[in-house]
Order: sequence, then structure tokens, then C-alpha cells
Amino acid sequence: METIIFISFAAYTLLLFLITYITSRKADSKSFFQGNKKSPWFVVAYGMIGASLSGVTFMSVPGWVNDRMFTYMLMVAGYFIGYLVIAFVLMPVYYKLNLVSIYTYLQTRYGKHSHRTGSFFFLLSRCLGASLRMFIVIIVLYNFVFKQWGLPFEVTVALFLALILLFTLRGGVKTIIWTDTLQTTFMLAALVMCFVMIAHELGFSFSGMVHTVSQSEYFTFIETDSMSRNCWWKQLLGGAFICIAMTGLDQEMMQKNLSCKNLKSAQKNMITFSLILFVVNFLFLMLGSALYIYKTQNAIQASGDALFPEIAINCLPAAASVVFIIGLISALFPSADGALTSLTTAFCFDFLHFADREDKAEKQKTKIRHCVHLSFALLFTLIIIFYYHNQNEHLIDILYQVASITYGPLLGLFFFGLATKRRVTDKYVPFVCIAAPVICFVLNNNSVQWFNYSFDFELLVLNGLLTFAGLMLISKKADKTQA
Repeated sequence: METIIFISFAAYTLLLFLITYITSRKADSKSFFQGNKKSPWFVVAYGMIGASLSGVTFMSVPGWVNDRMFTYMLMVAGYFIGYLVIAFVLMPVYYKLNLVSIYTYLQTRYGKHSHRTGSFFFLLSRCLGASLRMFIVIIVLYNFVFKQWGLPFEVTVALFLALILLFTLRGGVKTIIWTDTLQTTFMLAALVMCFVMIAHELGFSFSGMVHTVSQSEYFTFIETDSMSRNCWWKQLLGGAFICIAMTGLDQEMMQKNLSCKNLKSAQKNMITFSLILFVVNFLFLMLGSALYIYKTQNAIQASGDALFPEIAINCLPAAASVVFIIGLISALFPSADGALTSLTTAFCFDFLHFADREDKAEKQKTKIRHCVHLSFALLFTLIIIFYYHNQNEHLIDILYQVASITYGPLLGLFFFGLATKRRVTDKYVPFVCIAAPVICFVLNNNSVQWFNYSFDFELLVLNGLLTFAGLMLISKKADKTQA
């Protein structure tokens, strides 16, 4: 079985390298950072599905069904609201200012301290989040393949990061747009095929399995208890703001959108992407319900993130293992390559000021970019090893908690800048942006004991509001000449 899985992994990786070779020829810095502003919007929209979902979604959303059932779809409905805000509020600003790093807006609106603070919180959040997404895939392949061959986990991580570096170091966004498209196709195909295989093992047709899931206890969308983390308004509100923060204020997701030739194309991309994402998340929950029905009938002990790999690799026919591994790898690479590229872009433009370094030759800029790229890959390696020694049953829960803490300051900074014309004292902005998430972290860990209330995704909203309030305290009305 290990050999079959490894051959599938190797064949898929070779296909990726072929696409990388074709798309990265004659690549330069503009190709790496902006895709030469020539990315077709429909290709970007489709490819972003894979980048948005990742390995955490591929395993954790199905594994989450037992705890949250279909209440997660209320959060996905909230996403759609968020995507409308991104398309018609944020994107016009980004395109008007012709940004490469979206955090340059903070320099224009507030000053250099705000600019670097915003970029820092993105770097922090993306490093933690992307490492988590990679970890969940690497740990499966390690447990089922490389561990059996006696390879240490640390070496396995280094191997994966080396492969990812090889096909992102040159091409950047120009390459990622096309590799994401391939990977989205394989991931969605794996999702549907696994659902069909489980249905077959249970003696159902595709429609029969759908009907069985719709009649099960898992097919529950609305939770009305306001004390519950799954309460409908928490899901809807949290989904909208999670989307705005993790997509609209995220360099990785916006960098792909900004590679479209104009604003209208980028807006069409965003709306199309949001509609496809709604359907795909529904399919993941259908798969999760089928997995738990299969688990009950076959007395399987695994649950949470471990359920899908356990059934796919150890319970279903061998073909299911191949399909699962290909789908999982397809979920890994988009989140890894996009993260490394966006982190490199943000650091180069926000901290090394590439936009102002026209005096530097292309060759010198490329050398600096490669060093930054390699440094972030090394950081990913260290964080993934840390996760290995501190594992949790539902990694997607950790992912959203990290986002709620680290994206809150970005939400407050951008919202304050767009909603008001007040001028802040720039040097105090870092203190506000540190205080807000610290307060939220303390509240999140003590809210049940103190208030008999459990926070969920609305913690991000509170974080943004605290940042907004702090900015209000260190601001004053703009002069009429500045308004």
C-alpha cells in the first residue's frame, strides 16, 4: 500500500513540475509578484477554490460534521456577504492605488508604522495558518508511507518544503494561477469519487446516499441556542467577517485577484468563486456525513481529522487510497505555494521597499527575493515540527481561532481607514493593534467561566471593533484640506 501511495504522489508531483516548467519560462519579478497582470479571471476563480479550501478543509470539514453538522453552511452563507464587500468595497481601492502589496494602503492612509504593523499581522497569521494546512497533509503521508520506511518526521517535512520551493521559486503568481487550476480539479474529483465509493460500500447509489444523508441527524442547519458556538447568527456573522479578513485583507488571496487585467475581471472572478465555493463546501459536508454513517455501521474508532484517512486508506478498496492521496496532495500544494509567494511579496514590498528600489538591478532583486523565499520555507519547517508535537483533533478549529486573533487588527485598520476620514497618530498604532488581540485572547480563554458564554467566529468581529475603538482614541478630525 505504501508503494502505491508513493507512486501516486510522485506521478502527481512530476505533472506539477511540468506545468511549472512551461509557465515559468522567461519569468521575471513582475511575473512572480503580479503575473504580468494577464491572468484570465475565470482561471483565477476556479484555481482559488483549491487555495481557499486546503488540506485542513479536505480532512477537517468532513471530520467536523459530528460536532457541527450542517450548521457550517450558515458560515459559508456568511462568506457570500463577505465576498460582495471584497468585490465592491476593497477591490476598487486596491486597483485604484495599483497595489502589489495590499498593505501599502495602510502607508497611504496612516503612515509607515501602520503599514508595517498591518503587514506584520498578515505575516504572523499566514505563517501559522499555512503551516497548519501543510501539517495536516504531511502527517497523513508520514503516518501511512514515510514512517513505514523509517524516515524521521523532520526529514519528511524538509522533503515536502524542498519540492514546494522548486516549483514556486521562479514562477510565483504566474505559475500558481495554473497549478492551482490543476490541483482544484483533482481535489474536487477526489471529493466526488470518495463519496461514490463510500455509497457503493454501503450499498447505495449516489442519489440513495444523498437521500440517506438528508434524512440523518447530521443534516441540521440551524442552531438557535445563543450560548452555543454553533448558533446561527454567530455562524453567519462570523462567516462574513472571516471571509473579509482571510480573503479581502489577505495578501495571498488578493495577490491572485490583482493579477487579473482590470477591476471588472477581478470582480467577476470573486463572485464566480464565491458561488462555486458554496457548492463545494456543501459537498464536503455531504462526504463528512457519509463518513460518519459508514463509521457507525462498521464500528470504526477514528473520528475528527483522523476519520477520512482511516476509512479511505484502511477500509475502502485500494483505488480509494490513491484517490484520497491525490486529493489530499491537491489540497496541500495550493495553500503552500500561494502562502510562500504572498509572504515573500509582503516582506519584499512592505519591509524591504521593493517599489522604491528602482536603483537595484533585476538580478539583485531576484537574489534578495530568493533569500526571503527560502527563509519563510525554513520558518514553515520549524512551525510544522512544533505542530507535530502539539496535535489537536480538529485542526480547522485552531485555524479559525488563529485567524480570529491575528486578523482582527487588520480588520480594524482597514475598516477605520475606509469608514472614517480621521487622522491617527501613526506611532501609537502598533500598541493598539497588539492590545486588541491580547484582550480577545484572554476573553476567549475565560468567557465561559466569567460570562457563561462561548465565543466562536464572532471573536474576530470583537477584535476588529476593539482595534477600531483604539484607533478612534488615538485619532482626531482631519483638517478640511486633508479630507
